[in-house]
Amino acid sequence: MSVSLRNTLKDPALRASALAIFFFGTTGAATSPYQSIIGIQELGLSDSGYAVLMFSAAAINVTASVLMGILADRMGDYRTSILYISLFGVAGFGLVYLAASVPAFVASKLILLPIYGALNSLIFAYIRASSTGQTAARLIAINSTMRATLSLSWVLMPGIVGVMLAGASSILPAYLVATIAAIACFLLAAFQFPKPQVQPERRTEERYRFLASLREVFETRVMLRILAIALICSMLHINDAILPLIVTGQAGGTVGDVGIIIGIVALLEIIFIIVWGRAERWLTAVRALAIGAGLYALYLLLQGFVSTTWHVYAQTILSGIAAAAIISLPITYLQDLIADRPGLGSSLIAVNIFLSAGLSAVIFAVGTAIGSYGLVAILGALVGSAGIALLLVLDGTRRRTV
Repeated sequence: MSVSLRNTLKDPALRASALAIFFFGTTGAATSPYQSIIGIQELGLSDSGYAVLMFSAAAINVTASVLMGILADRMGDYRTSILYISLFGVAGFGLVYLAASVPAFVASKLILLPIYGALNSLIFAYIRASSTGQTAARLIAINSTMRATLSLSWVLMPGIVGVMLAGASSILPAYLVATIAAIACFLLAAFQFPKPQVQPERRTEERYRFLASLREVFETRVMLRILAIALICSMLHINDAILPLIVTGQAGGTVGDVGIIIGIVALLEIIFIIVWGRAERWLTAVRALAIGAGLYALYLLLQGFVSTTWHVYAQTILSGIAAAAIISLPITYLQDLIADRPGLGSSLIAVNIFLSAGLSAVIFAVGTAIGSYGLVAILGALVGSAGIALLLVLDGTRRRTV
């Protein structure tokens, strides 16, 4: 275990946060692989209805994340916000499992679970607020540890839940697992997150008001940098969409190959998230991210030309190393865009996820309309490269902070 990881987990607030991040990840890892099957095949939603539901849920999630970030900043209390938002997860996952109906699924996915999704940003806001006074290098190391913990849940839980559901008549018990994990998040916030030594001060200054806070998000300085990160992160979403299609299509592989490849990459991500977190000893975070994103663009470019399964297996090393940079380094960068507002700055994580997912959907639609899945990969590499160029123009001369 690295020194930075040991030091992070020694702190009671950070240790509890790491556990909360793991259980938050567990709720998604247990249900996301099966939600389309449950919604469409078990509960009878149409394909178009499911697509509209997922887009609406994403829009509500990013809105809830920003609003909760503004509210938590104004209250000066991130622990209480985490406590109550966790209950939306308990209610949302529990409703689907217990009611097992289309109205319950729609209500859960459209209202309860998008609000619960704001928990990710709130936990990172709590971590940021609990790490006041830390150096930039230390903040990157802390966020890298937390992101590795989140990835760990995605390595472990799909396989565990898959074994549990093997031979079962329904896959709704996946939502029971998620309900238990959401309860764990609530209990951690209630009993393990250190309570403030003094009553948090409610901020009443003008900049903490709703419209003033939104203006900070939509400043040109902030939006250009979010756009750069979204262009880079869109490569991850593109790969998620096309990897199974390329493996089972032009590479001639099987569904089993897809699972093995994803598992290999996830394990590599956990290792290299920590490595990238330590890279700030000799690189700025911006340059480290640019290097990692450049490697991922190269991976996508190669992905566009694969013709056999071993090509994809050979690329997992490059994919795992590069993806680790893209999923970990932007967290601190985005928080630093509004550095003195932990809640609002951390809500930019959700804004980035929404924008990058939307960009990837457009790229996928264009690529498949005029060519193959391989062309989508190549277009994704080009879009990611544009994001790298924009990032370097904006912040490429920033000095390393220790």
